[in-house]
Amino acid sequence: MPYGDAMATRTRSEERRAEIVRAALEVIAERGYRGASLAAVAERVGLTQQGLLHHFPTKEALLVAVLRERDQWDALPGAGWRADLLVSLVEYNAMRPGIIQTFSALLGESVTEGHPAREFFTRRYTTVRADMAAALRAEYGERLPSGLTPERAAPLLVAVMDGLQYQWLLDPESVDMAAAFRDFLTLLGED
Repeated sequence: MPYGDAMATRTRSEERRAEIVRAALEVIAERGYRGASLAAVAERVGLTQQGLLHHFPTKEALLVAVLRERDQWDALPGAGWRADLLVSLVEYNAMRPGIIQTFSALLGESVTEGHPAREFFTRRYTTVRADMAAALRAEYGERLPSGLTPERAAPLLVAVMDGLQYQWLLDPESVDMAAAFRDFLTLLGED
């Protein structure tokens, strides 16, 4: 196969995979991971289930691709987290309820034994807590104004972000995620 044809085939395959991941995200948002089927995802992108399995050999492989894609949207390449960037992330999340709903549903499901996303979320939270501790250390040094170390405050910061998402999903008219998160930063000592 000529080089140009191979590149075109690879590009089409990558585009198709991206389309499948987007469809899976929608189906999971609507039905949850356990209720989502490969057949429903395949139908949404105009493939047979066998055609979908060519791109993702298992439902678990598709789930991991969905989670990785979601994390790519929030990544800040080459930049450390800062409080103002965290506020921007919370504001950005408020503009994409479907993504937040999917993430929250998968997170909730992943706490059960044997769930295919459990390892992903466990590793993710280890990384996120370390990143938040580094951000707090850069902002405050070895102690926050409250006296907590960055490592002690980091899980609280993550819990507030995730907890606000759940509250907002349940009652978006009553919960202003960005304002509540700014209030939390004030408690940490942020201006």
